[in-house]
Amino acid sequence: MVRGLYTAWTGMANEQKRLDIISNNLANAATVGYKQDNVTTQSFDDVLTIKIKDASELYHERPIGKMNLGVKLGEVYTNFEQGSLRETGNTFDIALEGKGFFQVAVANNNGNEQIFYTRDGSFTMTHEGNIVDMNGNRLIGEGGNISVPVDASDIVIDRDGSVYADGVLVDKILITDFEDYNYLKKYGENMYSMVEGGTQIPAEASVHQGFTEQSNVNVVSEMVNMIAITRAYEANQKVIQTVDSTLDQAVNSVGKV
Repeated sequence: MVRGLYTAWTGMANEQKRLDIISNNLANAATVGYKQDNVTTQSFDDVLTIKIKDASELYHERPIGKMNLGVKLGEVYTNFEQGSLRETGNTFDIALEGKGFFQVAVANNNGNEQIFYTRDGSFTMTHEGNIVDMNGNRLIGEGGNISVPVDASDIVIDRDGSVYADGVLVDKILITDFEDYNYLKKYGENMYSMVEGGTQIPAEASVHQGFTEQSNVNVVSEMVNMIAITRAYEANQKVIQTVDSTLDQAVNSVGKV
């Protein structure tokens, strides 16, 4: 019976983690460039149970079967599928169609910059002419941080990422892809850093000026999953309540006999 309590608890803990991930997906359903997270579930390895110190068996130990200790969380992974493109008409809003990531320079508290990767193309231009994201992180081009003349009246970004100011080529947006996305670590909601062992490859994505890529979260599907998780959580709760009631009977009623 005590094992039943443990098994039900592992189920509740697993469903709680799944619910946390789905809640975060729903909270970022409108976040530009957000990629949906998911989690796999697996059972603990079966263990062999053995009867010991049983007088009816002449105190010989013998196997009596397999026992499973419940469920555990598997791998939390990110779904990198393409999100829909939404037209904004803003000059510095750019979206990627196909595989690839923008590079942005993010400064830490010490002022040192680190390169992160994102699909969030909501950029703007500062008073100095730098192209930055909503947090002020600079967009990286082949020549470094991309900067355009502040007095330019016509900014055009081609499908290959080339940036023109009044017909003059200023820079080309650096777009990067990776051989294996398992080497990307999520940073915040829609940024990623490459961990040791990752390999960069040329990107095949095309650039669309005046568009942004929306989140790839399917709200209806996530709501359905949330309902299923809630029911599974409640089922495990009832198991614990039932086992607790049985233990109460065993201690307070049977023990009196």
